[in-house]
Amino acid sequence: MPDRLRIPRPTAKRLSLYMREAGLRLRDGIGQISSRQLGETLGLTDAQVRKDLAYLGQSGQPGVGYPTRDLHDRIRHAMGTDQKWNAVLVGAGRIGRALLAYPSFDREDFRIVAVLDADPALAGQTMEGRRIWPMAEMSHLVREHGCRIGIIAVPREAAQAVADQLVRARVTGILNFAPRRVEVPASTCVISVDFTVALEQLAFEVNLASANGASS
Repeated sequence: MPDRLRIPRPTAKRLSLYMREAGLRLRDGIGQISSRQLGETLGLTDAQVRKDLAYLGQSGQPGVGYPTRDLHDRIRHAMGTDQKWNAVLVGAGRIGRALLAYPSFDREDFRIVAVLDADPALAGQTMEGRRIWPMAEMSHLVREHGCRIGIIAVPREAAQAVADQLVRARVTGILNFAPRRVEVPASTCVISVDFTVALEQLAFEVNLASANGASS
C-alpha cells in the first residue's frame, strides 16, 4: 500500500480527480480504465496519469489499463477516505444550509454531525434535519462525535474567532468557506474555498482566451 507521506500535494489533488472518475465508471459497471481515458477526461497527459498512479504502486497493463475497483480503492486508502470522517459545521446561514443539503457528504464518508451558530435565536432549531447548537457546546460535540474536521461557514469578521475555537476543541482539519485567511497552528490543516477568487480567476481565463482568439 502507498506511503501517504511520499505523495506530493499536487499529485494528491489529481488523485482525488482520478478517484472521482473511477467511481463514476464503477457506477456504470465499467471494469477497466486506462491512463489515456483518465487523461482525456481531466485534460492531462497519459504520462502524467501513469506517473501519479505509480505512487500507489499501481501499474496498468498495456492495452488494458487499470482494474477500476482496485484503482478506486487504492486511491481511497492513499487519501484516507476509506474511513468515516465526522465534521462539525459552524454557521447556519446560506452556505451552511447548502453544505448540509449536499448529498455527496454521506455518500463519500464525510458526515456533518453537528451544526453550531453564534445566534442564540437559532439554538434548538433544526436545519436539514440537524439540530443547531450554541457555540458553547463545540468542545463537547467534537469529543462526543470524534470530529477531526471543522467547517467554517460564517461571515468574514467572525472566521478567525471560530478557527481559534475549533483549534481549542482539538479539531485538526478546517475547511474554510469564509472569504479571509485564518491563522492556525502548524499542527492544524486548513483548506480555504473562496468563491469570489474562483470567479475572478475564471473571468481572467475567459478574457485571456478571448484576447488570444482576437489576436490569432
